[in-house]
Amino acid sequence: MLLLCHGLPLSRGGGKLASRLLPELAERIASESGWTVAVASLRGVGGSPGTFSASGWCDDLTAVINELIGDRKGISLVGFGFGGALALRTAAGDERIRGVAALATPADLSSWCGPPEVFADACHRAGVVGVTPLADPDALVADVLAIDPMDAIASIPPRRIMIVHGADDAVVPERAARELVRGADGRAELRIVAGAGHWLRSDPRMVATVLGWLDRQR
Repeated sequence: MLLLCHGLPLSRGGGKLASRLLPELAERIASESGWTVAVASLRGVGGSPGTFSASGWCDDLTAVINELIGDRKGISLVGFGFGGALALRTAAGDERIRGVAALATPADLSSWCGPPEVFADACHRAGVVGVTPLADPDALVADVLAIDPMDAIASIPPRRIMIVHGADDAVVPERAARELVRGADGRAELRIVAGAGHWLRSDPRMVATVLGWLDRQR
């Protein structure tokens, strides 16, 4: 089974749209691979109530995995952007995760967040704040930094890891992909998509890459 995890686009209204395109992608991957594919919609995103926090998203993702896995031997994760970092952290602490594909994922979350006040403002603009107030900016960013994808990825091998990144990503530089592979001591597949930017989920080359990765797990 495969679970897709959205990211946290920090553009205006981006959080509310983060998971909207994933059901269509899930259907395509399922039809072409034969895998059962599900989509997570974490708190504050889409129709899911609540307010974003990194630890809250970790809890949500684990709850979705617990609900889906049943008597299956394991589950694989595909995460986009910050969702890739979340998938890596979840896999590091859960042996039920068979493999992780992280797409356009930052290696350094401190640089990705930027100043705490700016990050908090971006979360508000993105629309991932519900009735519960957002944590104060310093606590909000500290919670994000605890995900630490570089630390997480080191604990995942020999389970399968694939890092996919657009060569022209203007949001998360391509070097982040290579840093993540180094964090896995080289035990991760690396795929750089020529000419691609940050938004990989609609790129047909990304779909082909994920399908090939799934096929190698049979």
